[in-house]
Amino acid sequence: MNPLVSVIIPTYNRFGPLCELMECLARQTYSNIEVIIINDNGASVDLILSLYPELDIKILQMESNVKHVAARNEGLRMAAGDNILLCDDDDLLMPTHIECMLHEIEGHDLVYSDVEIVEFVNDGLVRLPVKRTLFAYEFSIEGMRKFSTFVPSGCLYRKEIHDRIGIFDEDVYHYWDWDFFLRVAADHQVKRVPIAGVLYAFASEGDNLSGSLSNMEPFLDKLSRKHNLGKLPTKNFLLLLEEPDVKKREASSRIVWDGKPIISRWVRDGDGAIQNG
Repeated sequence: MNPLVSVIIPTYNRFGPLCELMECLARQTYSNIEVIIINDNGASVDLILSLYPELDIKILQMESNVKHVAARNEGLRMAAGDNILLCDDDDLLMPTHIECMLHEIEGHDLVYSDVEIVEFVNDGLVRLPVKRTLFAYEFSIEGMRKFSTFVPSGCLYRKEIHDRIGIFDEDVYHYWDWDFFLRVAADHQVKRVPIAGVLYAFASEGDNLSGSLSNMEPFLDKLSRKHNLGKLPTKNFLLLLEEPDVKKREASSRIVWDGKPIISRWVRDGDGAIQNG
């Protein structure tokens, strides 16, 4: 029997990228999935239901903007699958990704893949890739306590984990994913999959969530106290990648993306009347 995978996607006024992600889900070689979109009080995304009718899509419209961690927790409460897959609304999955992760989770509780960090430029309604960088690092608990190389988009895990560790911690807002990983890895079997099956949308300048170091520092301190990590540096993400302890963890990985942009039905069918927020 093919297990149900619940894909949890918080979104806020990114209709174009969200449609690209739906395109990726429609192309998956594994089809027993439910897609839970938590619209965090943004403009309606209901058009997606008619664009991708073959997907089992459930949309939760938030009455206020609760931000991304709380939105994921709302998605968890709706999830019917025994397996959870997380994804940001502007990240993309390669066609074999879910099938691959389900294969790899055998004997484990959480698996995560390598990613390609991609910088896009907008060409009308299409995001064109202009730079791609492999993000692949050997997994070790010691290394993860100094610098997290866990990208939550595309990770697959058993929903029952939450029965033991609780939901995502909204108090470590900027580092909820690092916190989640450390909590899981403390008592569960975790594995890195050396395949770059996820495209992580990154802006070296602009509105990336981790853009303001001063806003991030209090949350990093909370994370450190919670897990006894000691003093952690608050630095630009790209500078942290050049740290010697991070560089020595660099690993090889299998590249599966052909470098072509993902064109959604919203663009192909000429329905681009909705403007991105």
